[in-house]
Amino acid sequence: MTDVPLSAQLINLFASVILLLAFAMLAQRRVLTLINLFALQGLTLALSTLVVAVTTGQTHLYWSAGLTLALKAVLLPWILHRLVRRLEVKWDVEPLIKVPTTMLVGIALVIISFNVALPISQLSSTVSRGTLGIALASVMLAFLMMITRSKAIPQVVGFLAMENGLFLAATSATYGMPMVVELGIALDVLVGAIILGVFFFQIREQFDSLDIRNLEKLKER
Repeated sequence: MTDVPLSAQLINLFASVILLLAFAMLAQRRVLTLINLFALQGLTLALSTLVVAVTTGQTHLYWSAGLTLALKAVLLPWILHRLVRRLEVKWDVEPLIKVPTTMLVGIALVIISFNVALPISQLSSTVSRGTLGIALASVMLAFLMMITRSKAIPQVVGFLAMENGLFLAATSATYGMPMVVELGIALDVLVGAIILGVFFFQIREQFDSLDIRNLEKLKER
């Protein structure tokens, strides 16, 4: 039986941590802690990408790791922390579905994701092909978090976490996307976060709350 290389073990370890953080974010009700978990997930994703870069010698992955670290682990969490403080968001967020039920649905999505990704990962020849199922599961858990939260900021964090899962999937299947594509996506995510920050202030000004269910009260004049 062939021993698994140390690099592959590290990549699988970081991918597993990303999945565990996705579950932690899914169960988290405190907004600031949720943002901190997202920053930790971004840091883990950057470390995973760095290991893949060192193992394969793919130069563009070094830039990808640095960009992920700067954007996902530092800049975006800093912006979100400032928004939370400026908007004076409450600490606790009540999910639309109870946490135990949400976690059971999350486990089911993980099982489905691994079964869907298995035949695809067998066709890949990358050193990180074993993490494709984890990447797909992370995307599904982030999407689940988006649809089970009624507040705007947790939904935005869910969207950003979904992008983390997509980036991990790209790294698992094809050693990442072309650098120009990654820069474009990073710029889109950053601009989107800034626009959503303005949107948050508008919601708060109109409804004195960030509960997006208040938008249902708007009617055409």
